Amino acid sequence: MNAPLDADDLNLMKFGIGQPVPRQEDPTLLKGQGRYTDDINLPNQVHAVMVRSQVAHGVLKGIDAEEARAMPGVLGIWTGADLAAAGSGLLKCIIPFPNRDGSPMKKPDRPSLPTDKVRFVGDPVAIVVAKTLAQARDAAEAVMVDIESLPAVTDARAGCQPGAPLLYDDVPDNVCLDYHFGDAAKVAEAFAKAAHVTKLHLLNNRVVVAAMEPRSAIAEFEPESGRYTLHACSQGVFGLKNQLANDVLKVPPEKVRVLTGNVGGSFGMKASAYPEYEPLFHAAKLLGRPVKWTDDRSGSFLSDQHGRDHEFDAELALDKDGNFLAVRFTGYGNMGAYLGTVAPMMGTLNIVKNSTGVYKTPLIEVSTKCVFTNTTPVSAYRGAGRPEGNYFMERLVDTAAREMGIDPVELRKRNHVPPEAMPHKTGGDTLYDSGEFTTLLDKVLAASDWNGFDKRRAESKARGKLRGRGLGNYLEVTAPPQNEQGGLRFEPNGDVTIITGTLDYGQGHWSPFAQVLTEKLGIPFHKIKLIQGDSDLLIAGGGTGGSKSIMASGAAIVEASDKVIEKGKQIAGVALEASAADIEFKSGRFNIVGTDRGIDIMELAQKLRGGLALPEGVPTTLDVTHVHKAAPSAFPNGAHVAEVEIDPETGVIEVVKYTMVNDFGTVINPLLVAGQSHGGVVQGIGQAIMEQTVYSDDGQLMTGSFTDYALPRADNVPSFAIGFHSVPAKTNALGAKGCGEAGCAGSLPSVMNAIVDALGGKHMNMPCTPEKVWAALND
Repeated sequence: MNAPLDADDLNLMKFGIGQPVPRQEDPTLLKGQGRYTDDINLPNQVHAVMVRSQVAHGVLKGIDAEEARAMPGVLGIWTGADLAAAGSGLLKCIIPFPNRDGSPMKKPDRPSLPTDKVRFVGDPVAIVVAKTLAQARDAAEAVMVDIESLPAVTDARAGCQPGAPLLYDDVPDNVCLDYHFGDAAKVAEAFAKAAHVTKLHLLNNRVVVAAMEPRSAIAEFEPESGRYTLHACSQGVFGLKNQLANDVLKVPPEKVRVLTGNVGGSFGMKASAYPEYEPLFHAAKLLGRPVKWTDDRSGSFLSDQHGRDHEFDAELALDKDGNFLAVRFTGYGNMGAYLGTVAPMMGTLNIVKNSTGVYKTPLIEVSTKCVFTNTTPVSAYRGAGRPEGNYFMERLVDTAAREMGIDPVELRKRNHVPPEAMPHKTGGDTLYDSGEFTTLLDKVLAASDWNGFDKRRAESKARGKLRGRGLGNYLEVTAPPQNEQGGLRFEPNGDVTIITGTLDYGQGHWSPFAQVLTEKLGIPFHKIKLIQGDSDLLIAGGGTGGSKSIMASGAAIVEASDKVIEKGKQIAGVALEASAADIEFKSGRFNIVGTDRGIDIMELAQKLRGGLALPEGVPTTLDVTHVHKAAPSAFPNGAHVAEVEIDPETGVIEVVKYTMVNDFGTVINPLLVAGQSHGGVVQGIGQAIMEQTVYSDDGQLMTGSFTDYALPRADNVPSFAIGFHSVPAKTNALGAKGCGEAGCAGSLPSVMNAIVDALGGKHMNMPCTPEKVWAALND
């Protein structure tokens, strides 16, 4: 008979690594008890409204605020000139890419409020502060902004043509970066000797991020200490604190505190400082009162950074047997009016890193002109260039298979990097450490009933529908984890608190982080708490982005746990009257080797709180403050199969079947990973068939509300079938590979390949709206 399981074993079985533990945050959030930035109201606070340009491009001649200043409740109105007089800081791009000729890229810094020109509709030009929000709104409407209109340009390709309107006098042709990667001569040679070359013109449509929670902030200034405090939705308080201190406020970092509570989505958009923050601090300092600002949805459409927006000519060279020889991408990236913190990365380096995917493509060349236009700035959006790279490559592969008469599955398998080739150096200078790409592909083909598709197509045809299937065989390169804090604190009430510099803005970090700690130290799951949104408690923090959180924070927790064990052995030696060298740790207990004498880690912490007498040199606490040093990127990969039906009478597309198998390495919590995968897939479906940001020729946003901008809803997506083929990464302590953005990387190509298949191979660009599909069918 098996021995009964003890409490520690049961704890691990329910809450250890690999268990589908529900999100700890959900009971609070589902009851409407979350604390978002707009939920915070401080004593004596006042309210701010931003005055924004209604012109896309023009010379700022003057701002008349006299009438507005005299309106009831108005406490102050400030412009860029006021900030400049006070020593205004600047918002900066941190990307250091050189141009193809070696010269530095153009990186005009962005003032919080411009003094010379406005460069897009929504550019903030003044801040109005009043006692109530209604008073601030009324006064903002009364501010008269005198702008001498200039011609505008909204398209990146058009923006760098001769005669295009210039946004900056010192940025010729609006090109801030002429990026190039690869050996052009070798790539040209490979194309010259190729038996077949596939070419596609691909558009990566601009999207509005449209997070559930609009941006919001409250600025405070303490004159006695000279400290600035910002309550704001963010993706990481440590990085935002340093950006505000170093670039915007120009004060020592210890003079700035950032606090973030619950965050209602971000997808990259809330990662960095925005221009509203400096004028909020300016007003708070002058008024001696907290100043609160919350954007409305219309303002969010205009001022929140947008995503995507690339145009590329893509080419794939193959030999007579279908082996990939080289791939080449030449195109444009739309930066919008100002450079975001990491804006040039998406259409440049991340195309390089991600487009070769699971394939042993020896050569890659990427040439991208990053162009300023009179549109909302573009920055990171779920995947930030990684879905794009995979989408471009997978469309090429499917098209090449059709053109060469090779089965698309066979063409992929023929070019897969085999497991025995690991570690594999790619043409994009990345080093894959693990992956079983062909085995994974076989699993998704079986799970999706690939061979039964003809029967389903015939059934759809009988109902008057066109059915297509598409494959997205992706690999993405996660962001390299930055230094990350893994603090562990044993609380007086018996809880254990994890302190981390990553930040949950919808992912559900609490449960998986607690699972790692439970696995490592045997601490009861229900005793574990999480602190992540107070910069004063951090000495490091890379924030959340690039699908790196579990690799960074998870590794930090593992390493911090090792330090707890080291300290605990010394303390347990005293408690058990034994030498520390004779103490071992297993399943949450410190035991004397070879005996049944021991003490549970939680009991040991209680003895410390009770005043356990310790000799000199023995640690007096189990608390640990630890910083995990950055680890390499990881390489999540997978294969997604989408099936669509098209109504030829209307052009309406329905995604009717969706199957995915992913390699995320060690899966800490399969329930949460499935949820993250579903969310990424839905956003990919949205971009593929409905989402598109449209500007008029004079720079007005035509899709400025949900009346004109379509987001996917529940009835636009099917139920998802998800499976895992996990090959642990060899580059981090947990073997994890990251999962948060992979859904986009798999869904963009699988859905678009399915649409093209349903149309008989006719190429289309995203988004495949009913109008475009109907026109293609009737062309």
